[in-house]
Amino acid sequence: MPASARPARPVQDVVLVDAVRTPFGRAGDKGMYAHTRADDLAVNVLRELMRRNEALAPARIDDVAIAATTQIGDQGLTIGRSAGILAGLPRSVPGFSIDRMCAGAMTAVTTMASAIGIGAYDAAIAGGVEHMGRHPMGEGVDPNPRFISERLVDPDALQMGKTAENLHDRFPLLTKARADEYAVASQEKTAKAYADGRIQPDLVTVATRTAEGAWGLATADEPPRPGTTLDALAALKTPFRPHGRVTAGNAAGLNDGATGALLTSEGIADELGLTKKLRLVSFAFAGVEPEVMGVGPVPSTEKALRLAGLTINDIERFEVNEAFAVQVLAFLDHFGLADDDPRVNPMGGAIAVGHPLASSGVRLMAYLASEFADHPEVRYGLTTMCIGLGMGGTVIWENPNYDGTGN
Repeated sequence: MPASARPARPVQDVVLVDAVRTPFGRAGDKGMYAHTRADDLAVNVLRELMRRNEALAPARIDDVAIAATTQIGDQGLTIGRSAGILAGLPRSVPGFSIDRMCAGAMTAVTTMASAIGIGAYDAAIAGGVEHMGRHPMGEGVDPNPRFISERLVDPDALQMGKTAENLHDRFPLLTKARADEYAVASQEKTAKAYADGRIQPDLVTVATRTAEGAWGLATADEPPRPGTTLDALAALKTPFRPHGRVTAGNAAGLNDGATGALLTSEGIADELGLTKKLRLVSFAFAGVEPEVMGVGPVPSTEKALRLAGLTINDIERFEVNEAFAVQVLAFLDHFGLADDDPRVNPMGGAIAVGHPLASSGVRLMAYLASEFADHPEVRYGLTTMCIGLGMGGTVIWENPNYDGTGN
């Protein structure tokens, strides 16, 4: 059949119905997930999504996309499919794994949203998992020697901490003092969000086990350090460069955790009476010099804004992943936003709560959904993050609760 004779396929609006996550743990032998499998973290998330959204029959899920940066061991075996089976989804529901380093879950969301948008799917689950205690970043990786021998990338590009130091070099106004002040604020905002009960509703309780076989429950994030002070941060070592500026205090830690989001067409959400937390407007990914990967959110945001027909002035909430404080500051400076702009990461961010690589994109969306629910006067928000090997990703969302009174 010639293309001109095909029936028109309407583009569907895509909504995020729900987003949940496990509490994030500290990676390592002393972390709360040291003896918990990565795929079991993902299973907990999938089960909770279905439990919270019973109006959607599991058989109506068209696909499951789960991201992991290190896809080996208990994060391998096409984890979107294997976790779906383990979670009890019907065997008719397919699944796959996906990787875009830190933006894995974000890419899972945009991939599933694209399928829903063109009418191929009605409903899908997208998320990510990373157990950095079991699978450190770079485990099993064998970079092609041509990267260095042919100077395709700077050697620093393969070490994220060094790329953050490079960002400080490139933009001298991004000082360590500013980075430390931003990090303290992230800890304070996270502590307040916990005290106000804003983070807990989207956490999935996980059964944990110690090396001695004792059982426990993970009910809250392990990484936050409430009470962090500037004096304490000033005393920390700079592991990526002597007398550098990047420390364990102004960067996200090494973490374990899983996230998941339920996406549907808006029509299906209305038909089933599902809550609509976010409505997709546009998304974009962009490449930058790998050795300064932290600037990635700048071109990806500019591209997403252009595709949406919006400007930065239309965005009233920003969820920027805090891989490093300097990376967030570079974004803020570029768009003329203050370091303490109350619209930016109002519930804190990854410096406090953790960054289990491929899972973090959905955590950003859950935080934005919370802000949208509390602020119907806000119409547009975005989620954005830098990505290893020199990329950025941005998704622009509309508030389904918008009451028309805002900007």
